[in-house]
Amino acid sequence: MFKHRLLRGRALSLEALRLRLAGPDALVSHALLGLGTGLAAGLVIVAFRIAVEGTQGLMLPEHGENYEALAPLWRFLLPLLGAVLIGLLFLRFAKGVYVLGVARVLERMEYHQGHMTLRGFLLQFLGAAIAIVSGHSVGREGPHVYLGAASGSLVGRWLSLPNNSIRTMVACGTAAGIAASFNTPLAGVIFALEVLALEYSITGFIPIILAAVSANALSIWLFGSAPTFDVPSFLLISLSDLLPVLVLGLFAGAVSAAYIQLLQSIAKAGKRLAFFTRVMLAGLAAGAFGVLVPEVMGLGYDSLDDLLTQPLPWTLLLVLLVAKLLATSTSVGLGIPGGTIGPALFMGATLGHLTGIMAVTLIGSDPTHASFYALLGMGAMMGASLQAPLAALTAVVELTHSPGVIMPGMLTIIVAGLTSKQLFKKDSLFVTVLKANGLDYRANPVVAMLRRSGVASAMNPRFARHEAQLSRAEARRIMGDHPDWIIVDHDGKPAFLMPGIAIATYLSQDDGAETIDLLEIPAERLELTSVHLQATLQEALDILKREGAEAVYVARPIAPGINHIYGVLTRGRIESAYQY
Repeated sequence: MFKHRLLRGRALSLEALRLRLAGPDALVSHALLGLGTGLAAGLVIVAFRIAVEGTQGLMLPEHGENYEALAPLWRFLLPLLGAVLIGLLFLRFAKGVYVLGVARVLERMEYHQGHMTLRGFLLQFLGAAIAIVSGHSVGREGPHVYLGAASGSLVGRWLSLPNNSIRTMVACGTAAGIAASFNTPLAGVIFALEVLALEYSITGFIPIILAAVSANALSIWLFGSAPTFDVPSFLLISLSDLLPVLVLGLFAGAVSAAYIQLLQSIAKAGKRLAFFTRVMLAGLAAGAFGVLVPEVMGLGYDSLDDLLTQPLPWTLLLVLLVAKLLATSTSVGLGIPGGTIGPALFMGATLGHLTGIMAVTLIGSDPTHASFYALLGMGAMMGASLQAPLAALTAVVELTHSPGVIMPGMLTIIVAGLTSKQLFKKDSLFVTVLKANGLDYRANPVVAMLRRSGVASAMNPRFARHEAQLSRAEARRIMGDHPDWIIVDHDGKPAFLMPGIAIATYLSQDDGAETIDLLEIPAERLELTSVHLQATLQEALDILKREGAEAVYVARPIAPGINHIYGVLTRGRIESAYQY
């Protein structure tokens, strides 16, 4: 008996939490969810990094990025073997889930209220780990974002929380993914804002900030707080130094447009092939690049560190830029489940280093500034390819602890973004990946507002329910509770909604028959359909449009074939949420 009461008490507490979270202003509850999501996502990402870096450390000599030390035959076979494993994994378990990473997070947020699956989570974890370890030219940041977002979504779905809360938890996981990837908590928050097209509000962003902080704390605890890249400090002392910065922005915008176009073309061409064939082609291409230019294999952080700290010949830089561009576009475009942000940083650093050499040759700049231009190039390439300028700028500052990059970084990132978007008419890398795979993405501010609130926050719980036929005494008993609405059943199911005042008016004006037919008395009657308690206002409005109804009753199954009705919601009440 005690156990039964305890379980019932927990169920009632969870039910109260669900109803409270449906409102857009449940700040404390959402803040606690953000904190928990950040910890869960942080644990997953730490596990991913330990799995990948531990395997690389055991497999590669000297350090975990030293693919250059492998024999040419192994540099060719390793990506090919990785492609075989990825192909077999997805053939056996994918069941149509082939697009992962940040692009999939956008698609699930736009069309599925942030609901993500355990299948996708496992495919991303295993597929990305295999891709990185086997030397494919991909990044870890995209997989980290997906794993963080999926962690939040799966916890929210397990608790049957309202969809507006699940969407918040996905955004929290997204920020946590970036924060734990590079020790960049602020970049994680801004990335969630820009890439997921979220509207800034205190209620919306306190949970995201807490998620980024908690995930970053876990990462610091295990991996330390030192900057990912150690670069010399730099201060801009002459306005003449801004000329190379402007030129770098133009170059980065053009290269990012080429990156997006190449990935899009390869993805569209690859759609005509079976998935296993595509990844095998990706494995062959990655093996060929591994033999010719081993610096582009894997994450390439060791090569990126050299680009930021050592003077390199322009011929090598040009080869690295072209090879990384082709290798990453081929791998990701043909379906390897890796990220695109890390390679963009690599290409940006290479391009910036080249620009620094040009500045030394043409205008006599200080040769030691090459690392500074490489740093700016990282931000410019990331900002232009992702169409996320603030996230790119913040990431570069946090990655290197170099505040001197802020002002010139703003200039070069904006020039690069304008060049890619306006001159070359390119969408962000993530939207391009979605469209190349036959999916679409749209951002509508009205829809976004409706998604922030669950149906429980706007429903009217003052209702009564009855069959169409009832006695005068039953009608008086119902009106004794003063309901605002009456749900009229037909064949045992809710069919119409009518104002309670209509029955009260009828009772006061007519003292005839003892039997009342609710479908015959003078009253406004709205066609009724159902919506789940978990749904957002946007989902309710979509259901009304699809069903041609004018009102919904908010319900949740409590047993097979039995629904508990919580309240009713009219089209007018939903529309009042966004109409002035």
